[in-house]
Amino acid sequence: MNKIGLYFGSFNPVHIGHMAIANYFVEYSDLDEVWFIVSPQNPLKKRNTLIPEQNRFDMVDIAVGNDERFRVSDVEFFMPKPSYTIDTLTYLSERNTTKQFCLIMGSDNLVTLHKWKNYEQIISNYSIYVYPRPGFNRDSVNEMDTIKVIEAPMMDISSTMIRNSIKEGRYLNYFLPGKVYDYINKENLYK
Repeated sequence: MNKIGLYFGSFNPVHIGHMAIANYFVEYSDLDEVWFIVSPQNPLKKRNTLIPEQNRFDMVDIAVGNDERFRVSDVEFFMPKPSYTIDTLTYLSERNTTKQFCLIMGSDNLVTLHKWKNYEQIISNYSIYVYPRPGFNRDSVNEMDTIKVIEAPMMDISSTMIRNSIKEGRYLNYFLPGKVYDYINKENLYK
């Protein structure tokens, strides 16, 4: 049974931090693949800074390229809004019975997990792989059978910083996969 890490996010835009984390998980954990789940709208975040979901999907698709360890999914585009992780996990699990799905999240999201819809069901039925974010204190996490902290490199890059910097006219091509940077410029995004 293939073990798939589901990496949810708005990816607004996808950047080298996202790609490095995904790469780390397929190389240094027991995950066989990472699927990027592009979320149309996180119920816990404001929508005002989001560009259209199709642009965000396209950027992740460009970043993933032909790397067979990764897949990009628009599954949440066709589900009721806002998207809830438990609903997506249930949907994917029912349709992919030969795959074991796990959740990949940053330690900053672990802190708010108790606010998620049916979070107890997520903890009970799915493994959660947590990677450290700035300010993370490993001692604050009560690891359980289903919650595992993976010592991935700390990535202090944010999509917010990238969006703001593009708006200011800064040259950020090394913060983004090259073809994603080209796409942002071609589509005149975040200006």
